[in-house]
Amino acid sequence: MHPSIIKARVFATLALLILTFSFTFPMIAFHGTLNKIEAGKVEEIPAFTKTVWNLYNQGRYKSVTTPKEAHNNLDAMIDSAAEIGVASMPIWAVSLEAPNYPKEAFPLGIPVFFHFDGYSGEVHEMNTINHYVGMDPMWIGGTIEREIGIYALLALSLGMIYFIAFNAKIFNYIMLVPASLPLLFIADYSYWLYWFGHNLHDWGAFKIKPFMPTVFGDGKIAQFTTHSYPTIGFYLIVAIGLLSLLAFFAKQKAFKEMNK
Repeated sequence: MHPSIIKARVFATLALLILTFSFTFPMIAFHGTLNKIEAGKVEEIPAFTKTVWNLYNQGRYKSVTTPKEAHNNLDAMIDSAAEIGVASMPIWAVSLEAPNYPKEAFPLGIPVFFHFDGYSGEVHEMNTINHYVGMDPMWIGGTIEREIGIYALLALSLGMIYFIAFNAKIFNYIMLVPASLPLLFIADYSYWLYWFGHNLHDWGAFKIKPFMPTVFGDGKIAQFTTHSYPTIGFYLIVAIGLLSLLAFFAKQKAFKEMNK
C-alpha cells in the first residue's frame, strides 16, 4: 500500500475519533432529553444518557443559581430545577457584563455557550436580557441547524469511514466537508448574530438601533459589555479540519504518484 494512503487513513481516523467523541456520541446520547425533561417525562431518560451527561459536564460552567451539590449530576439538576445544557462540547462562548450583574455574584458575567445541538450556561438570563432590548430568545435562531445537526454529523462520519475504507477518488472529496467545519460554523454563527441584531421588536424596554453583535472579541451593546470568543469545541473542529485537509492531500498525492 502506498505510504501516503496509510498517512491519509491515519489522519482521517484521528479526525473521525475527535468528531465522534467530542460531538456525535454525546449528541446521540442526549438527543431528545431536554424535551423529556420539559414534558415531565424524566422516568423515560435512560441511565446511559445520565451517565454520559454527567461525564461530559465535568468542569463545565453551571448557572450561579444551581446548587453546588447538583453539579455534574443530571438527576440532581432535574430535582433542583436547574438550568441544563446539552452534553456535546461547547464551540463558542459569549458573555455579557453590566453594572446590575456584580462580579461578586456573576464572576464570569452572563455566559452562554453555543453547541452544534443547543446551548448551555445562563441561557434563561441571556434571553431575559435579549427581551430587554427587543431581541428574540436564542432558541428562535438556528432551529434547522439544531434539528439536522445530529443527522448531518452521522452522514459526515459515514463519509469519513468510506474515505478510510476505500480509495475511490470521489470519496477523497468528502474530506473537504469536515475540513470546512470551522468556516461553516463561523458563517452560520455570524449570520444569526446579524439576524438577531437586525430584527429587533418594539417590546424592548430599552430602544436601540439595529446592530451587528460582535462575532469575535469585545464589544458594547447599550449598557452591556460583550465578550465573544471560541472555546474548546471550536479548537476541536479546527483540529478536525486540519487533519481532514492532511488526509485529503495525502491521498491526492498517492493518486498522482500511482497514476504516473
